[in-house]
Parts: sequence; C-alpha cells; structure tokens
Amino acid sequence: MWNFIQGSDEEQQDNLLEETEGLCSLSPVQRIYGFAACLLAGLICMFLSLIVFAKPIKFALLFTFGNMLAVGSTAFLIGPGQQLRMMLDRVRVYATAVYVGCVVLALVCALLIHSKILTIIAIICEICALIWYSLSYIPFARRMVSDLTIRLFDTEI
Repeated sequence: MWNFIQGSDEEQQDNLLEETEGLCSLSPVQRIYGFAACLLAGLICMFLSLIVFAKPIKFALLFTFGNMLAVGSTAFLIGPGQQLRMMLDRVRVYATAVYVGCVVLALVCALLIHSKILTIIAIICEICALIWYSLSYIPFARRMVSDLTIRLFDTEI
C-alpha cells in the first residue's frame, strides 16, 4: 500500500490519489460539486436554525444536522475512509469523541428528553466541541488557544 523504502513524495501522492480514485467513482469535479452542495446545505441548515432559535428543540435539530453536513462534506474531497482515519488520528481522537458525544447529547436532549434548557446547554457544548475539533486541523492552534486562555482567565483548557 505505502512504499516508504523507495520512491519520491510525488510517487506516494500519486499512489494516494489512485487509491482514492479507485474507491470512488466520482470525478474530481463531481467531488467538488458534492463538497460544495453538502457544505452549502449544512450552512443553510445552521442559518435556518437561527430563525427558529426561540424553539430550542427545532433549533437543535436543524443546527446539529447542519453541523453534521458541514463536517461530513469533506468526505467528498478525501473520501469517507480517509475522513474517518483523520478523525480517529491520535492527535484528534479525543476532540472527535467529545464532538460526537455532544452531537448525540444534543439530539437526545432534543428528541427524547424534550428539555429546552438541557438542549441549549448541549448545543453550547456542541459548538465548543466543534471549535476545538476544527482547531485540531490547524497546526499548533489548540496549544495557542490554551496559552491564550491561561493568560486571559488564569485557567487552562
């Protein structure tokens, strides 16, 4: 699968692209369209959730669905298998687990418990977890945010 002994970086990138091409029958243009459509649908759902903010259960459902669409949209670009491998990478496995847990918690609070206060708390936790998860893709971003919170609030995340 990976040729670490011999071969240049270009050959390794070509092998990776060939693997992705073999797993997915979409052309690169179709992948970009799928990514854009999924991301746009997610952003629209998140925007529409702000309209129904007064009804926390509807807000939670629309916002969480939009979140999942936006995060899942990158699967069009890199493939679902690579997306899962990146999400479960040792650098971001905890951020992924917290994010997925908050998504499940928000849905449970909205659909099963029907508690507006718990749903709002779960959505706030989901937003924080999404930010922390997103920062895991930017080198040194989480460390920088931790250092900033230590300096501003005399505490550490």
